[in-house]
Amino acid sequence: MPIVHFVNEKKQIEVPAGANLRAEAIKAGIRLYDGLNGFGAKVNEVFNCHGFGHCGTCRVKITQGAQNASPMGLMETVTFKYNPLGPAMLAYIGNEDTMRLACRTQVNGDMTVETRPPMNLTGENFFS
Repeated sequence: MPIVHFVNEKKQIEVPAGANLRAEAIKAGIRLYDGLNGFGAKVNEVFNCHGFGHCGTCRVKITQGAQNASPMGLMETVTFKYNPLGPAMLAYIGNEDTMRLACRTQVNGDMTVETRPPMNLTGENFFS
């Protein structure tokens, strides 16, 4: 069974192969929703898309083992690239190979995940 290591929480969980990352994280008590760099986290815990992939608030950064995640689907691609109202688009810039939505990611092997990655609006990747 794959092991998912959550960096920010310093926690490891064992999940069945093919399990949904968001569902398993919530079961383990991992907080996925952070709002816009920390503001509105409690609101996002209630008012999120509940796993449909269009709000972008459950974004995670897979720092190791990204090849063990399911391929990015259409809804996830649209949310990251074409949803200017969602927070996922701004965090995705510069992290295209590692940023995923937890609700749309299946775990097929061991991975290391950073939850609630910050958005860097003034970084070099944003204006490039």
